[in-house]
Amino acid sequence: MPLYIKDDLTAALVGELAKRRGVSKQDAVKAAVQAELDRLSAAVPLRERLEAFWAANPLPAKTGLRADKAFFDALSGEE
Repeated sequence: MPLYIKDDLTAALVGELAKRRGVSKQDAVKAAVQAELDRLSAAVPLRERLEAFWAANPLPAKTGLRADKAFFDALSGEE
């Protein structure tokens, strides 16, 4: 099935890619689409990246101490 590109800018971009890679416009489109599909397949969803980060960097255990204004004032030397 043929693919007809009606947009002049898109056609120019495909032509530039084909020229730089030394391939036909058809091969340039094929390579560009395949590269984008590969990139999307390799992308790890944000939720999975965050879960891995949290697993590798857990929060410290709670101490049971209360951090109130007096606590923070003492840290900064404003007792």
